Amino acid sequence: MAAPKKRRAPAGGQGRPGRSLALILIAMVALTGGMFLADQPTPRLGIDLAGGTSITLEAKSEPGQESAINKTNMDTAVQIMERRVNGLGVSEAEVQTQGDRNIIVNIPKGTNSAQAREQVGTTAKLYFRPVLTVAQGTPTPEPSASSSGKPTPSGSPSAPTADKGKTSATPNASATTQGRAVTGALKADSTPTPKTSTTPKADATPKADATPSASAADEAAAAELQKKFAALDCSSKASRAEAARGAKPTDMVVACSSEGDAKYVLGPSEVSGTEVDNAKAGFDQQRGMWIVNMEFTKKGSKQFQTITKKLSAQQSPQNQFAIALDGEVVSAPQVNTTLSGSAEISGSFTQQSAEDLANVLSYGALPLSFKEQSVTTVTAALGGEQLQAGLIAGAIGLALVVIYLVAYYRGLAFIALLSLLVSGILTYTLMSLLGPAIGFALNLPAVCGAIVAIGITADSFIVYFERVRDEIREGRTLRPAVERAWPRARRTILVSDFVSFLAAAVLFVVTVGKVQGFAFTLGLTTLLDVVVVFLFTKPVMTLMARTKFFAGGHPWSGLDPKRLGAKPPLRRSRRVNAPTDPKEA
Repeated sequence: MAAPKKRRAPAGGQGRPGRSLALILIAMVALTGGMFLADQPTPRLGIDLAGGTSITLEAKSEPGQESAINKTNMDTAVQIMERRVNGLGVSEAEVQTQGDRNIIVNIPKGTNSAQAREQVGTTAKLYFRPVLTVAQGTPTPEPSASSSGKPTPSGSPSAPTADKGKTSATPNASATTQGRAVTGALKADSTPTPKTSTTPKADATPKADATPSASAADEAAAAELQKKFAALDCSSKASRAEAARGAKPTDMVVACSSEGDAKYVLGPSEVSGTEVDNAKAGFDQQRGMWIVNMEFTKKGSKQFQTITKKLSAQQSPQNQFAIALDGEVVSAPQVNTTLSGSAEISGSFTQQSAEDLANVLSYGALPLSFKEQSVTTVTAALGGEQLQAGLIAGAIGLALVVIYLVAYYRGLAFIALLSLLVSGILTYTLMSLLGPAIGFALNLPAVCGAIVAIGITADSFIVYFERVRDEIREGRTLRPAVERAWPRARRTILVSDFVSFLAAAVLFVVTVGKVQGFAFTLGLTTLLDVVVVFLFTKPVMTLMARTKFFAGGHPWSGLDPKRLGAKPPLRRSRRVNAPTDPKEA
């Protein structure tokens, strides 16, 4: 006797719809609880709905670099600003050019707008320069006539004597007389040592005759830099900004510390900030301070190794290198050994300032300098009116969908409305949680995407309902019709949602600004449509098929076989043929 075959569970999980319903119920409760635990009961709003700050930045050209303000550099600046703002977790910020010289930055209210405002226009030009000399950040008295008449052995003017000449800007900087250090360092760093006597010969070539002129030019440059260094007042923010204006990486410059308590003469740049591959803020437990750790590219690592090897053989303060950011020295560590690969910036950092600096360095320096031209506050009045109009339009559309479902599908409309409610709850909670998680902000295009999703979700229900009706028209009862219709409807729903999600993904990638909000919301609601149909609509339909109201084909169930024009049930009957042979009769 053959063993009885095991009965296979019906397709679609007819016997266990409660598991799917329990799963989606748990998800809804978890998301709602997380929304309140995160203290984010409403979605974060974009600048058009919540208002915010609009910043206008004007590009500035350095002397002799007027051609630097061009479309390529402006587009690069826009991209860097976007990355900086997004790196702070500010979403829905808009960065776009206006005309040939201006960039408009719109930052939504309620985000890190103050930090974004500080960072968005920061040029972030980083250079590693050797320190030639260091002094206090206050102006130094000009040298008197009696102290400046005798030449020094090196051929440079003698240093002026001043009571404030001995200072140390960092714990490892040695004291030095200001004027002597300036001219001496300049001579050592930039003036070539003459191979012959400075006295010109009678038969000297024109090239040799140029040596005294070049030496005189160096002397004049040294005197000018010494004068600028002596007069520099680092206690003034305007003076600090003016100190390095127009300086090139190959120039020797004067600069102030970021705190304004010290001033420096710095040599030409040895390593540029463009060679920084990555920067991260961290807390040094041993020293109890915040620092910024940097990793160099392969080229930058070699350059850093070369300069640290050179500086480690010098005496203080010439064994220091200054980390100059936008013309200000944020740190000037002492070098005692050859280094390569990475470096750190230390100073009077808070956690926030260290993270801000790391964020700026990670995304690169702006190719241009910018001046804050205007800052205006954007109100949400206009956006609120548009939102109200959009919500009214959405409510009208939803009401028309409900009327259509009730008129055409009758009892099935109840299942569709429950599914729309579940989809709405999931969408709202996810939008609220994505605000603090990834910086998602709800703007008007995003609201439009959510309204369009109502039609996409309703379309999935209609596909399934029509498949069930087709099975009933073929003469099947409701319970087998629900299960037989599901595989066919499932394929159609998945293909339809895949096309919608693909369109949303492409739109999100190729667009910028507010249009991305529309694409993101459309993609999110399309994914939720699949979840709702699989875990809620199908199980509820299975349960409803077991009730007398739907299984009996009530006229208001939407599944009345008579109204659907169902065929009579197919029945098999045995046909007995009459005998033709009289003997058989």
